[in-house]
Amino acid sequence: MARRRGQYRRGRRRRNRGFASWSIGKKIAAILGGTAALVAFAGVAILASKLSKINMVKLDPEKLNVTEPEEERGTGYLNVALFGVDSRENELEINTRSDTIMIASLNRETMEVKISSIYRDTMMEQADGTLNKANTAYAFGGPEDAIAMLNKNLDMDIEHYVTVNFNSLIDVIDALGGVEIDVQEEEINYINGYATEIIRVTGKDSIGVDHAGLQNLNGVQATAYSRIRYTAGDDFKRAERQRDVLSKIVEKAQNASLLQLNEIIDRVFPEVSTNFTLTEILGYAKDALDYKLGEMTGFPFDKTTDTLNNIGSVVIPVTLESNVEKLHTFFFGEEAAYTPSANVVSIGNKIVAKAGDREADTDESTQEVMEQPEESYDYTYGWEYGGGSGNGSDNNTWNSGGNGNNTWNGGGSGGYNGNTGGNGDNSENTGGSGGDGVTGGTGENGGTGDSGGNGGSGDTGEGGDSTGNGGETVSGSEGIVQ
Repeated sequence: MARRRGQYRRGRRRRNRGFASWSIGKKIAAILGGTAALVAFAGVAILASKLSKINMVKLDPEKLNVTEPEEERGTGYLNVALFGVDSRENELEINTRSDTIMIASLNRETMEVKISSIYRDTMMEQADGTLNKANTAYAFGGPEDAIAMLNKNLDMDIEHYVTVNFNSLIDVIDALGGVEIDVQEEEINYINGYATEIIRVTGKDSIGVDHAGLQNLNGVQATAYSRIRYTAGDDFKRAERQRDVLSKIVEKAQNASLLQLNEIIDRVFPEVSTNFTLTEILGYAKDALDYKLGEMTGFPFDKTTDTLNNIGSVVIPVTLESNVEKLHTFFFGEEAAYTPSANVVSIGNKIVAKAGDREADTDESTQEVMEQPEESYDYTYGWEYGGGSGNGSDNNTWNSGGNGNNTWNGGGSGGYNGNTGGNGDNSENTGGSGGDGVTGGTGENGGTGDSGGNGGSGDTGEGGDSTGNGGETVSGSEGIVQ
C-alpha cells in the first residue's frame, strides 16, 4: 500500500492587533500624547494643591446687594473687588482696615482689565444705613459687607473679591526682582520711615533709598512707597502710587519665568483670601497671558474734602449720582447707557443732607494732608537715610557695620553706610553711635535708646574718610528714634 504522503495544514499567521499593529509614527504620537496628558494632569493636580493654600471663603450672594439690571448688564464683564489690608496677624476677614480698595473690571470679549481705586475716606452708606468712610465696611463686616457697600453705592454687580495682606505685596515684588519706580525727592524720607516699621513688623531685610529718580525698588521699599500719604495729594496720591506699583507688578508677572511664578504661588497664596472657587481660578488662569491692563483711575472723580461730625475727615463725592455715571462710563463705555438707580439717588441725597451742597474743588495734586485717626506706626526717625545699627558693613545698607546683631531700630548714626555698630544684642531699641559717614560728616542722633543692651560695641565700618562725632543721646520710641 502506497505510503500516504503526510499532509500538514499550514497554519495562518496571526495578525497583530491593537498597539502592536500601529505604525512607528502612530506609536510615537500616542506615547507623546499620553505623556503630555499625564504631565498636564499632574500639573493641574500640583496647581490645585498649591491653590489649596489660599484662604477660600464662601459669601452669601443674597447679602451682596447685586441689583438685577446690573447683573444682566454685567454678563460680558467680570467685576472683582480688590482689598489690601494692614494685618500683622494675617487676619484677612474682619477687624482689619482695608487701606486699599479697588475695583477691577475684565471685559470678557477684549480681555482688557480696567481698574479704579475707591478712595478709602469716601463717604458711603454702610450696611446699617449710616454714612461713614468706605474702609469702615471691611473693618466691621469683612469682605461681604465691603462688597455689599460697593454694589449699593455704585450700582455695581461685584460678586467676587480678593484680599491680600501687605506682606504678600513684598513677596510678589521680591520674587519678580523688584519694580521700577520714579522716586521723588520728597518721598525718600517717607519711604525709609515706612520701611523701618515694615522691617520691624515683618522681619524682612532691606536697604534704604538714598536718592531720587527712576530706580528698582525691592518689596519692602515699593510697599513703603505705596503707603505714603504725607505729601501733597494725600490719599489721592497714595492711591495713585498703589496703582503705579500694581501696574508694574502685572507687567513683570506676565513675563515671569515658571520658577518665579512658582515662588510667588508658594509665598503669597497663604496670604490671600478670596471667594473664587478652585474651578473658577483654574478657568481664568489659563487665559492669564491674554489679559491686557487698560486704564486706571480713582473714584470719586469730582469731589471735595471736609471734617464732619461723627465721621471725621472725608472725601465727599459731588455729586454721588454724577460720579457713579462717570464710573460706569469708564468701565463699560458710553454705549452702556447707564442711569443711576433710585437707591444711588437716595444715598446721594443723604450725603447732601449731611455735608450740604458742595462744589467740586479738590485738586488731587495739591490736596493737603487730611486729619486722620491715630495710626499704630511711628514714622519718625533720627537719621537721614538710615544709620541703624546691626550687621553689615560699608554696603549702603541700614544694617551698617559692627556687632549689633540685627538691632534695626537704633538711634541714627552719621551717614548711611560705614557706621559704627551700636551696643546691644538683639535689641530693637539700641542707640547707634556716630561713625564713618559717606562724606565724613557728623553723626546725627547717636546715643543709647531706651532699652539698649550692654553688649560690646560694634566695629567701625569701612565707609567714609573721617569719623563723625557721636550724636546726643535720644529716647527711642518702640525702637524707632523720634
